[in-house]
Amino acid sequence: MIGGGGRRVRRFGRCNTPLPLLSSVNQYHHSLSHTITCWYCDYKISAFNDFLFSFGRKYSRFLRIWFSMGITFSVAALLGATLVLLWNSTSIVRLYNGNVDISNDLVFGFFSLPPLSVLKVPSLGVSLIDGGFIIFSTLISVAVHEFGHAISAASEGVHIEYIAIFLATLFPGALVAFNYEMLQSLPQLAVLRIYCAGIWHNAVFCAVCALALLLLPSVLYPFYIHGENPMVLDVTSMSPLSGYLSPGDVVISVDGIKVHSPQDWMDLIVLMNDLGLQGSHLYKDSANVQKADRRKGYCISSSWLRDNGNAQVVDHQSTCADDLTLLSTIPCFNMSVLEGRSSEDGQGKENNACLRAKDIVDLKKCGNGWSATEKNTSRCECSQDETCVGPVLSPGLTWIQIAYSRPYSAECLSVWRNLSADFVSLDSGETNCGGTFVFIGDALPMANSIKLTAYRPRSTFSLGLSLPNRLERMITCTFHVSFALALLNSLPVYYLDGESILEVIFGYFTMLNPRRRQVLKICLLGGTLLLVLAMTKIFLVQIFVA
Repeated sequence: MIGGGGRRVRRFGRCNTPLPLLSSVNQYHHSLSHTITCWYCDYKISAFNDFLFSFGRKYSRFLRIWFSMGITFSVAALLGATLVLLWNSTSIVRLYNGNVDISNDLVFGFFSLPPLSVLKVPSLGVSLIDGGFIIFSTLISVAVHEFGHAISAASEGVHIEYIAIFLATLFPGALVAFNYEMLQSLPQLAVLRIYCAGIWHNAVFCAVCALALLLLPSVLYPFYIHGENPMVLDVTSMSPLSGYLSPGDVVISVDGIKVHSPQDWMDLIVLMNDLGLQGSHLYKDSANVQKADRRKGYCISSSWLRDNGNAQVVDHQSTCADDLTLLSTIPCFNMSVLEGRSSEDGQGKENNACLRAKDIVDLKKCGNGWSATEKNTSRCECSQDETCVGPVLSPGLTWIQIAYSRPYSAECLSVWRNLSADFVSLDSGETNCGGTFVFIGDALPMANSIKLTAYRPRSTFSLGLSLPNRLERMITCTFHVSFALALLNSLPVYYLDGESILEVIFGYFTMLNPRRRQVLKICLLGGTLLLVLAMTKIFLVQIFVA
């Protein structure tokens, strides 16, 4: 944001207290000052004026080229942001008609407070560290924005009056004040470079943050492994996995599919939840048995199943004890295999049995519900003396088999020291440092109840389990804040950089000279109204979704 200097004063609220902008004559006598009124307070800093001005003048030639590039970007951003607001302005009508689908809503995506969305972890809340991320990223992004204005003005020979941090009513902000007479004497192109500098710097800073995220795994490579298996950072006390996983555990696979990152974890859980909802209860309908056979099964001895498969289902409720799970036969549709089997092998008739999930997780798998990515999977993997059985689940429940390792436990470390094994190995079968368990229930709340990171330490001597995650979140939050700041200042809205940029652009259209002020006022009023509508829509959608 930019403020003017010279003889101008601004008035806020009903107190009518003037807020003088220091002129270049008396500016340099005080490095710090402040102003407090009924609705406004600020903190002015002028200690860096000489340094910024000398730096800008020294590299003025290069800086003018640099900020000329910013003009192209900022004007394009202004046009693009305005078109987005116009395109989505009619969606407020659909919202009042009951349509709250915002999955493809550009306005919601742009203005839904990205810093907060980054920090949202379902059921984990927002910690003081998360709040610190927001404050830090805001301070850095605002400093980058105002530094752009200040350096651009200095490169044009305009003295900086001061840099101010202010609070107007409940809205924080910052501005750079210039000598207004010197600013007015510059060519329009030079003025446009100054006004566009803040947006341009925020955009470049977003690119820097994106590059930092890409390089972070390489920077932390000596201390952390990235992208091999996700590590658990936190498990909520109400999580159904609280008795199985703990911070420092590593998730190896889900239903036999290796998991490499937290995103892989969520993608697999969502896919399995969708498949489970589609076919968890259709197996009872013979007309849909082919479709319903997308079930997960295990190969159990046919003779054991004949002797023990006496579980009954009464009114859709099994007679199994609470710690047991009802399993039923999964039919085989491979005709070449069926021709070589008799009906007594257990594949041709329905058998039910009650078993503990932990007793069958290590058995050979069958059925084609284990991996949605595999094609033409046979349903008859079991041998001649085995039968494929799968869990009978109520609608809405999902059977998910999760393999994990505990590489940082005392037992694991002791075993690896004795074996002189590589620390990064996760062979839980040989070291007995992990295991496999089955989750039965609503998959999505379960997946969101734990916090994962793609990084894990290479050794017990590390910089901490959560350091990479915090760095990643801080950089991501800073990216979103800087992006939001650039976007908001690109809008043709009162009191933001878009107002000044639009005013200079209109100066190039001589045909608008008689009515330029009126056209500018209409554009700013329309842009402000559209922004208010967009923010109102976000507020209403949050209420409806909640």
